[in-house]
Amino acid sequence: MARGVNQKLKILYLMKIFLERTDETHSLTMPQILAALESYGIRAERKSIYSDLESLRVFGLDIIGEQQDRTYRYHVGSRRFELAELKLLVDSVQSAKFITAKKTKELIKKIGELASRHEAAQLQRQVYVAERVKTINESIYYNVDKLHAAINSNVRITFQYFQWNVRKEMVFRRNGELYEASPWALSWDDENYYLIAFEHRERTIKHFRVDKMLHIELTGDRREGSEQFRRFDMAVYARKTFGMYRGEENIVSLECDNSLVGVVIDRFGKDVPISPVNDNCFLTHVKVAVSRQFLGWIIALGEGVRITGPDTVVRQMREEIERLRRQYGE
Repeated sequence: MARGVNQKLKILYLMKIFLERTDETHSLTMPQILAALESYGIRAERKSIYSDLESLRVFGLDIIGEQQDRTYRYHVGSRRFELAELKLLVDSVQSAKFITAKKTKELIKKIGELASRHEAAQLQRQVYVAERVKTINESIYYNVDKLHAAINSNVRITFQYFQWNVRKEMVFRRNGELYEASPWALSWDDENYYLIAFEHRERTIKHFRVDKMLHIELTGDRREGSEQFRRFDMAVYARKTFGMYRGEENIVSLECDNSLVGVVIDRFGKDVPISPVNDNCFLTHVKVAVSRQFLGWIIALGEGVRITGPDTVVRQMREEIERLRRQYGE
C-alpha cells in the first residue's frame, strides 16, 4: 500500500496499536507510538498524535495518559470485555462438546483478539482442547445458522438424523428417510446443542442433537405446532428431562437427607417445594420425565434419597434395581 494511503489511515492504525499493544499493565511512550506507526509506513509528529488521541477519546476509546518515572506513557483502560469475561468465554468454548477441536482453537484465537497481545497470551495458556470429548461434525455451525434462519422465517425444515454403530460409522435413522419438523427453539444441555421442534410424523414436540443432524434444508412451508409451543416452557422442559432422554411425565415424591437440599435446588430450581419430615430429612415433589437416566440419578445419590411415590415409579425403580442385580450378579 502506498505511503500516502497509509497516512490517511493513521488514526485507524493508531487505534489498532493501542488495542493490540496496551492494557492496564502495559503502556507506550510517545517515541514508541511514533515507531509503531512508522512500522506501518506512517510518519507523524507529536502534535498530530495528541490531536488523534483526543479524537479517539471522543470516539469512545478509553486512552489514559500518565507520568511514570519522568516519562509520559499511554494505554487503553477499560475495554468492551474485561479479561475475566474473556476467560469465561474461553472456558465455555472449551467445555462445549458440540464445538469441534478445530473450531475451538479458531474461536479461542478470535476471542484473544478482543484483548491486548499480553492478555491474549494468558488466554492461550488456559487452552486444553486435545483431550476433551468433542464432536467431529464440522457442519454444526452452519446447521445452527440454518436452524436460526428457519425459526426467524417461520418455516419448516427437512433433515437426516444419524447414530453411531460399533464400527464408529454413521448410520442413518429411519434408513435415511428425511425427517420433517417445525423448529421452535435451540437449547444447550449437558454440553450439547439440541433443537426443540414439532415433529410432523409423530405430531409431537421432540428434541434432536444438532451435531447428529445432516443435510438440513428449509422447505418454505409454514411451521406447525404453534399451539403446543404456546404452552411450552423451555426451562421447565430442561429441568424435568434428564440428559434430554424422554420418558413418561409424572410427579415424583422424594424423601431426601437434609444434606441434599442443595442438590435438589440446583436440579429443580429454588421454587421446588420442600417439607421437613423430621430433623434429618425433607420431602419434595418434582415433575420429571421418568427415564432410566432419572432413576440412575437417584441411585447415584445413594442412601440420601428415596422415591416414595407414586407406586408406578417405585415399581420402575425396583425393576431397575433387579435388572442391575441380574446384570452384575449377586
